[in-house]
Order: sequence, then structure tokens, then C-alpha cells
Amino acid sequence: METVFRKLKMQIEEIQKALREEKLDGWLFFDHHQRDPLAYRILKLAPGRTVTRRWYYLIPAHGDPKGLVHAIESGVLTGLPGNMQIYSSWGAQVDGLKTLLAGCQRVAMQYSPNCAIPYVSLVDGGTLELVRSTGVDVVTSANLVQLFEARWTAEQFEMHIEAGKRVDRVRAEAFQNIGAALNAGETITEWQVNRFIREGFDKSGLVTDHGPIVAVNANMSNPHYEPEPETSLPIRKGDAVLIDMWAKLDKPGAVFYDITWTGYCGSDPPSALQNIFDVVTGARDRAIERVRSAIGANESIQGFHVDDAARGYIKEKGFGQYFVHRTGHSIGEEVHGTGANMDNLETHDERRIIPRTCFSIEPGVYLPEFGIRSEVNMYIAEGNALVTGEKQLKLVAI
Repeated sequence: METVFRKLKMQIEEIQKALREEKLDGWLFFDHHQRDPLAYRILKLAPGRTVTRRWYYLIPAHGDPKGLVHAIESGVLTGLPGNMQIYSSWGAQVDGLKTLLAGCQRVAMQYSPNCAIPYVSLVDGGTLELVRSTGVDVVTSANLVQLFEARWTAEQFEMHIEAGKRVDRVRAEAFQNIGAALNAGETITEWQVNRFIREGFDKSGLVTDHGPIVAVNANMSNPHYEPEPETSLPIRKGDAVLIDMWAKLDKPGAVFYDITWTGYCGSDPPSALQNIFDVVTGARDRAIERVRSAIGANESIQGFHVDDAARGYIKEKGFGQYFVHRTGHSIGEEVHGTGANMDNLETHDERRIIPRTCFSIEPGVYLPEFGIRSEVNMYIAEGNALVTGEKQLKLVAI
């Protein structure tokens, strides 16, 4: 317990340093019914029961943290340093909040203006109104969340690399399984390949929340298509196939590895398919190089810059209208993490790409008859940016 408390105290000191750098007076954490998982992870808080009453915890830029808790759940923040003020009535809650925030002018909360970053926008509008009624300005905690929740430990990076080896092996076996069925004249469907991959994950000590995507021809143009047993299509010779798969080690704290590969059931892919594959992988490589060059030169780079690199390449090739999603997303203990996204389409993500974070680069072109996406993961080390697994260089010949 003493070691955990010491680590938390050190993290709070780091948070206070970041608050001063951001010119903020504090970071206000709030929760009700455990709706904000970020708060619990950042504060290393593990309540032993359902949280049915509202609590607040302020880490100020200077001084000791302090909290506001309900009388019937007064121990909800046990283990966190600082004095805990107790309230029971709604009037006492308002007064307690005013006392908690006394001296603060600008505080960060899990809020994103216009919900630009949904992963961070977790505090409800009514609570924002309540906090603002005390006279403080509420700003987004997005940069702080990335700094204190999205960065990996050395152990997490090693788990990611090991997960990548196992996922890449299952991916290769999945394409081989399709080829074996076709060569034997047997019927194989998208759903059967989906099940083959999930069984491969189980045997390899991997877990995932859903998926994978196994899509044939026109289904490839639905970026979030997932086959169902009753409606999945058969895979035949002459078909194009896309597999998007993500998994992590079945261990506490493990982080995801997330890739997309495409193949053709035959030895000579049509020129149209090959052309789009070349366009997409060219965009992927331009984005990779944009990140590598900036990190290698110690230049600041933001999420939208990476999206611009990939999207600009696809536009140059005349397929801009067919690239309908962001270039990449943050990766963490959830496959869609809380760090900077490579996005200047769905949002304008201005968060800096910082060391010890990981994200996908996955441009795609989705035509009516087929779609191509090529996805790799990039990890930012000190002064270096790494593609953490295999990179597809040519269509898989199935």
C-alpha cells in the first residue's frame, strides 16, 4: 500500500507540474455511477462497490489535493491524498463545490468543446453548468489525459510487440486457410474465417472486444463491416478479401495491436485492384515518413498533420472522395485509445504526438465494387518513430 501511495504522490506531483505548464489552476475529476473510466485509471482508484453518489477530486497546480464526497459513500476516494469534505444535501454539494474550487479561475475536466474528441468528453452538460456556476472556466483535459493515461510503460510496449507477433501469425494462417479451402474446392465464408481468427486468438493467448472484419469485394468498402453467420458471403476464386484484426495479450495492462491486410484469390490481381492498393500503401508510407521525419528532427507534430499527409497523397491520385475516415487512431488498453488521433477529417486533432504513445496509420479507398485499407501501428520512442509489426508491401496472393 505504501508503494502505491508513493507512486500516486509522484504522479500527482507530475500532474501539478503539467498544470503549471498549461497555465491551469487545477484538474477537477468528477464521477457518478462510474461513467468516467479515465478518472479511475488516472487516479489509480478502484472502488469496491457501485458508485451511486457524485464525488469530486481537485488536483491543484499548487498545494494539496482535496475532495468532495457524499455522506453515504464517504470512503469512495479512500487511498487518495488530501482532505475530503462531506456533503449530503444538494445545497451542501453546491457550497462544497464552491469551497473546493475557491481560488481557481481555470480548471480542466473530461470535456471537449463541441465534443471534438469524444473519448475525452465524459462529463455531462449539467455538471459543467454546475461547475461553471461557481465562477471558474472549464477547459478540456485532452492534453493531460494523453500525458497521464495514453503513454505506455516499457512493459506495455513489450506486450504490444509480443501481441503483434502472435496476431501477425494468425493473420498469415487466416489467408492460408482461405487458400487451402479454395484449392480443395471447398466452400469458405467470411464468417468461417472470422471464427478461424477468433479461435487462433484463443489458442495464442490473445483477447479482443469484437471483430475481426473479414470482408469480400463490395463488403470491403464498409470500413466497419463485420460478418454474421446468416448473411456472410462465400469467398471464391477471383475475389478480393480484406481482414482487419485487433487483439492484445490476455494480461493486466496489456495494449492492443491493430492491423489491416488485403489479398486476392488468384495469382494475377486486376489492374484496378492493384492500382488502389498502390495508392493506399503510398498514402500509408507518406504518413509514416511524415511522422518519422518530424520525430527524428525533434519537431512538434500534431495529429492532423499526419492525416493531411495521407489524405493529400490520395487526393493527388484522384481518389480523395473515397477516403471517408480519419487516417488513424490512438491505441491503448482499448483498441481506440485516448491519445492523439491522426485526424483532420472527422475532427481537427491538434494534440501533439508525444513519446511513449502508439497509434494506427490506416488510410483507405472505398469504391462501390471493393475497398482497400492498409493499417500499421506506430510507436513513438525518444527521438524515433517505429512501425511495430509487419508492413504489407504487396497484395496477398491467396
